[in-house]
Amino acid sequence: MKSLEERILKDGVIINNDILKVDSFLNHQIDVALARDLAKEITEHFNGDGVNKILTIETSGIAFAYAVAQEMGDLPLVFAKKSKSATVGNDVYTAQVKSFTRNTVSPITVSNKYIKPSDTVLIVDDFLAEGNAAFGLLDICRQAGAKVVGVAVAIEKGFQGGRRRLEAEGLKVYSGANVKEFKDNKPVF
Repeated sequence: MKSLEERILKDGVIINNDILKVDSFLNHQIDVALARDLAKEITEHFNGDGVNKILTIETSGIAFAYAVAQEMGDLPLVFAKKSKSATVGNDVYTAQVKSFTRNTVSPITVSNKYIKPSDTVLIVDDFLAEGNAAFGLLDICRQAGAKVVGVAVAIEKGFQGGRRRLEAEGLKVYSGANVKEFKDNKPVF
């Protein structure tokens, strides 16, 4: 999506030549119009796949996933929690997820009330790097017996291999912007 690439070039900041900071418009402060336009693109890409539920991981993916859920016809949006909550109970699906930006491994959980075998799920997140968050969410869907049709992200760091791993699982992958590399402290699409 050209407008997303332009915004990344204008406002994105590269840290240590491997992290792209886009908190001014995507995952701290959110450009709602840009998120809505991206959600429309994702809806077109996955139209006809029978998606009836959107799944993301807290925290940065929630607002973006909300825009996609709304654009796809006000679908239910479920987000995996990164910490155990007393309100969720013990009937949960759990997976381990390594965070690329934090270099930590954390459990994620989703109540078994919200992902069912009858669900056709689209995983949505703000970034795709190595694919760890997406694989954690895929694991949860497999535990539930739900079908996953694909993964949609705002920004993909293509040089980190997440897409290749997900496509090897038979999943469709959509990214609004695919960063092929960082060169001279700028993203190359």
